[in-house]
Amino acid sequence: MQIKLFSSQYKIHRLTDQNIDEIYHLLSKNVLYYEYCPPFVTRESIREDMKILPPGKEQKDKYYIGFYQDEKLIAVMDFIDGYPEKGIAYIGFFMTDTSLQNQGVGTAIIDDLCRYLTELGYHSVRLAWVKGNPQSEHFWLKNGFVQLRETTSNAADEVILAEKMLEKNSGGIHMTEVQI
Repeated sequence: MQIKLFSSQYKIHRLTDQNIDEIYHLLSKNVLYYEYCPPFVTRESIREDMKILPPGKEQKDKYYIGFYQDEKLIAVMDFIDGYPEKGIAYIGFFMTDTSLQNQGVGTAIIDDLCRYLTELGYHSVRLAWVKGNPQSEHFWLKNGFVQLRETTSNAADEVILAEKMLEKNSGGIHMTEVQI
């Protein structure tokens, strides 16, 4: 998997401890997100998020990445390859800079990612958002994700597990929604 192909519009880099301050600067501006998903971000919580893995996955399966425009970090994504099984990608976290929200930037990133994953033969992308967060729910539903079920997260929050089915057709790439 080549992370540089996750987006056709933005440069992508793996984020490390050297990027903590710029990640914190981006994430800490999104106060609404942390109202629904406390506690508020800290530099230490970013370090932990960079390492945390779902059951059965290894560090080689995790891509904690930044999307850059003109050398400025504009979005952060925690991407898990092959979770919960092969052929499924999992977005553990995704946030764009608040100054760019509602301008199509996040949607463009997700569209590019889904296109690339389809080319690689993935059949779906999954993620979860905290139940009741209108910003997250609106964004993911608008981008073709369909609710699978309500569940609880490791933090005991009620979350909505959602999925977007990816499918190739003879005329190009076509993304379908899961029907539950």
